[in-house]
Amino acid sequence: MKHLNKLLVAVMMVMGLSSHAQDSNNPWAISFGVNAVDTRTSASPEHVDFFPAHFSQPFDVKGNWNILPSLSYIGVSRYVGSGFSVGLQGSVNKIDKYVVFDPADANHDSRGMVVRNPGDLMYYGIDATVKYSFQELIKSKVIDPSLSVGGGYTFFGDSSYGTVNPGAGVTFWFTDAIGLELATRYKWSVSGDREDASGTPDAPSHFQHTAGLVFKFGGKDTDGDGIYDKDDACPDVAGLKQFNGCPDTDGDGIVDASDACPDVFGLAALNGCPDADGDGIADKDDACPDVAGLAALKGCPDADGDGIADKDDKCPTVAGPKENGGCPFLDADKDGVLDKDDDCPTVAGPASNRGCPEVTSEALEDLKVQARAVYFNSGKATFKTGDKETPARLDAIKEILKNYPNAKFSIEGHTDSTGSAKINQKLSEDRANAVMNALIERGVSADNLVAKGFGSSVPVASNKTAAGKAQNRRTEIKHIGSKYEGKL
Repeated sequence: MKHLNKLLVAVMMVMGLSSHAQDSNNPWAISFGVNAVDTRTSASPEHVDFFPAHFSQPFDVKGNWNILPSLSYIGVSRYVGSGFSVGLQGSVNKIDKYVVFDPADANHDSRGMVVRNPGDLMYYGIDATVKYSFQELIKSKVIDPSLSVGGGYTFFGDSSYGTVNPGAGVTFWFTDAIGLELATRYKWSVSGDREDASGTPDAPSHFQHTAGLVFKFGGKDTDGDGIYDKDDACPDVAGLKQFNGCPDTDGDGIVDASDACPDVFGLAALNGCPDADGDGIADKDDACPDVAGLAALKGCPDADGDGIADKDDKCPTVAGPKENGGCPFLDADKDGVLDKDDDCPTVAGPASNRGCPEVTSEALEDLKVQARAVYFNSGKATFKTGDKETPARLDAIKEILKNYPNAKFSIEGHTDSTGSAKINQKLSEDRANAVMNALIERGVSADNLVAKGFGSSVPVASNKTAAGKAQNRRTEIKHIGSKYEGKL
């Protein structure tokens, strides 16, 4: 049975993946999964009203439902039109939970119900159904609610009897072909809810719930273009609905059979052949067929008007002499690095640093002074309340850093030894991040900054004195290289 289940799943998936929605073109569906039988509905005494008798405790799965842990139903249906389909379903189960009304039993519940094992009775059902789908009515492609009515024949242990089966369900379509089907039927016994003299169930009414996969198939679409062969003017070649299933490979609105250039988008005036860039120069004569250009340059553009075609111009957006590849000889800061290659075109710097100045020792010393004068509230990562100097220090740091746009700096937080190492580490990280975020808010690029915390691991003075601890509670800013390192 285990291998049979796997084989059935595989076959159905292949069938489902090659099909489309169940309708007049694609009418067949097959479903399979598990079923649950609940006899609670036949157990209430006759004096109880219909709805409380039949619909109380409908989802007591653990207490009342009989479920086989394997494939236990299979069904097939055919669409007949206007939302209706007819189907046949077979199911198997084992009844080891049978609900009876026996208020004298010590194990009865608050309603007088008792669940008994009637002896692991085998259950078989064969049912015919007429189903109506509301999917078209609600205009959904995913949710497919339905109502059904039908009849069947049930084999319940040694007894057998007919049933009338009203039901409801909903299917969730994962694709046009594959869905998850949930359904329930009230299977009313036409023989009446009977038990034999020993109390063994004979012909009980019951609910049967099913959950499983459904696959739809049956339509013929040879070329797989979503247009069934009977409506397809080109049934062997995938095409478009607006062309009755015939292809327009290049999408120019001209059917391939009438297109002189079927693989290239073209113009109707040129019988489907292209002038891709629309510059009035036929592609066969155009040295730049994908970009509009000038006749004097064989159809190629010259964006900066320097007489050099863009494809041959090293600086296509800035006019320059031919001997310099179309680039201008500009070096505003006279540092030997052309402006187009200079990260700091108005400040002189070496080519090795992309035209930007090197970070000086004086700047680093100034950063050290300013960073150590940034004060925080005690034990917190917030700047000291009421301190007017800290914002000014941060502004001063920003002014220094903006002179070095391609340098990378590490903002480092330190604490004294008071408190646990874990708390100090977190506090130092938070303070470093607070300084970094304040500088980013002031316009410093985040690419130029990293934040690190060292807790109390790197003291600059003794933690045995108050003065030493004060020196150890600090932030520092260090130059750690270029933000381009590893990328150049």
